[in-house]
Amino acid sequence: MLALAIFAITLVLVIWQPKGLGIGWSALGGALVALLLGVVQWTDVEVVWDIVWDATFTFVALIIISLILDAAGFFAWAALHVARWGNGRGHLLFPMIVALGAVIAAFFANDGAALLLTPIVIAILLRLNFSPPAAFAFIIATGFVADTTSLPLVISNLVNIVSANYFDIGFDRYAAVMVPVNLVSLTATLIVLWLVFGRQIPKQYSVTVLDPPHSAIKDLLVFRAAFPILLVLLIAYFVTAPLGVPVSLVTGTAALLLMAVAGRWWRQGNGAVVSVTNALRHAPWQIVVFSIGMYLVVYGLGNAGLTNMGATALQWLAQQGDFVATVGTGFLSAIVASVMNNMPSTLVGALAIDQAQVPTTTQELMVYANIIGNDLGPKFTPIGSLATLLWLHVLADKGYRISWGQYMKIGLLITPPVLLAALVALAWWLPVLSTL
Repeated sequence: MLALAIFAITLVLVIWQPKGLGIGWSALGGALVALLLGVVQWTDVEVVWDIVWDATFTFVALIIISLILDAAGFFAWAALHVARWGNGRGHLLFPMIVALGAVIAAFFANDGAALLLTPIVIAILLRLNFSPPAAFAFIIATGFVADTTSLPLVISNLVNIVSANYFDIGFDRYAAVMVPVNLVSLTATLIVLWLVFGRQIPKQYSVTVLDPPHSAIKDLLVFRAAFPILLVLLIAYFVTAPLGVPVSLVTGTAALLLMAVAGRWWRQGNGAVVSVTNALRHAPWQIVVFSIGMYLVVYGLGNAGLTNMGATALQWLAQQGDFVATVGTGFLSAIVASVMNNMPSTLVGALAIDQAQVPTTTQELMVYANIIGNDLGPKFTPIGSLATLLWLHVLADKGYRISWGQYMKIGLLITPPVLLAALVALAWWLPVLSTL
């Protein structure tokens, strides 16, 4: 009960953020209380840090890359091209915006897709003079696809990084399993979004009111450097995976290189357009403190019996066969994530899977199902992920307010079929892949 009370109070403070209290300080406070009361031990700090450090710094590096590229106009340029490729047909523009969100989520993480693309899409919608219902459809689509298609690569979601590190999954193996599953998730997302919002999408729009894509570019040098840097980064992930090189080292190197280009560090006169200092200031440093603090609190909850309960539930699911085990693990993780928040839920699921006495094949299915559940499950509720809370905050700043009730109504309608489709695809694909 003590561990549960500490977790509940910490989670409330993280979500509420009274008087602007950072999420990191709330989580760190909860961790210190747990340490002082003996819910966790100092030896657990080292265990938790070993789990989260690589994932946390990878995430920070990705966001720094995203912020620099955003300031250079990279994402606005891409969005304007997509808007023009729609050729004035709203029914073509809608899936293309969703596909753009999926690409950004894959390479710049779900947070980057939701937080950077949403304001750009809103600006384009205003120029196109879309009706409020039509604009709402595009905004919801942008927010949801950021999570439902954050499966394909280890770097696509903080959940993926933590899980891959915990179970020692290589970048190449992870991609081989999850890229096909992500394509199914993207297809299901498009179908469900179209069924829900298709009638709100205008048939025609005027391309002439859009600015030319090149006008969005603020720093041509950074823009031109982005393509080779990102290509080399992607190749480096696959090359270094068998060597055991931390993902954070690879991503951090790319971030430093892009920062050097943006800051013109080799030029005395500088001439920089993008502020590297601003990118560093807005990087999610609170996530570093949050990761160690919140995971310690959850680790204490696991020590108090939650891990044993989870392991027991997973063993029962395993007895029902691999298909039920996969779908059941995914939905169980999704429900826990929607209530607990997906970051602590990821660790709870990983600890339970590691402890459960199940066959090796079933365990691998459960590992990936836990990732899918924690990537997609947060869309059930606004508190399911910090990215969703930040996304809602960005929308409010732009004049689009979505109540929690309205969000949950949409989330409970859209998420289950997409989650089910992804889990079924996993249950079919992983055994096939293992025979190849």
